[in-house]
Amino acid sequence: MTSVFWGVVVVLVGVALALAGQVLVQRSVPLQVRESHNTALGMIYAVVYVMYTLALAFSLFIVWSGFREAQRATDNEADAVGDLYQLAEQFPEPERHRIQELCRSYARVVAEEEWPLLGGDREGRGSPRAQAVADELVETVEHFAPNSNKQLTLYGQGITQVQVLDDNRELRLLESYQGVPLILWVILVGGGVLTISFGFLVGMKEPWLHRLSLTALTVLIVLILYTIHLIEYPFTSDVQVTPAAFESVSDRMESGAND
Repeated sequence: MTSVFWGVVVVLVGVALALAGQVLVQRSVPLQVRESHNTALGMIYAVVYVMYTLALAFSLFIVWSGFREAQRATDNEADAVGDLYQLAEQFPEPERHRIQELCRSYARVVAEEEWPLLGGDREGRGSPRAQAVADELVETVEHFAPNSNKQLTLYGQGITQVQVLDDNRELRLLESYQGVPLILWVILVGGGVLTISFGFLVGMKEPWLHRLSLTALTVLIVLILYTIHLIEYPFTSDVQVTPAAFESVSDRMESGAND
């Protein structure tokens, strides 16, 4: 709800500034002058518009890809925890109990403690407790000494699962702070202002049609920029990757432990 509210505010402010600029240029530059330069201005404006559209589309694609990657890493990490918990059923004691206890603990800590720590200003540090549990889980599996072919197979499967868990944890933490670089934001915002401002110089006999065109262009550009801002950090704002996968896995493991 907060994102929707601020989205509306940003769009309204953008439209108001664009219309104010259009009115100022309309009163400062006569219509005849603007109309006489429409052809030349149109050629330059076409180049500016195409270049900015490409930059905007590329940026939106990059942040959306990062958002999807963060979601995929989260799901894969949670699945690895659940699969390792199920695999531990075939391990001998005391490894069986230890691995399952660490899996339950890790899922809880990530969902309840680590998730609020994720964000653009955290530099991917996450929760030290979650990292400690993950390290202990990896160490427990790696130090298991198989004494039969069956246990050797289990050991190999366990190593695979902890590697998947560890790799996706690192990827999730990396994506938590990989936002849009400042220089790119300067280009996107500056290019948006330039693209909209160029429209002020177009000579149109009907002022209402000119303003309507500028309003539509401004709304589109501002909405895309605001969308990029919302999803550039996948674990913050109202549009985010949630710990639902870990909560689901945790609930299944807890119910299995109580049976």
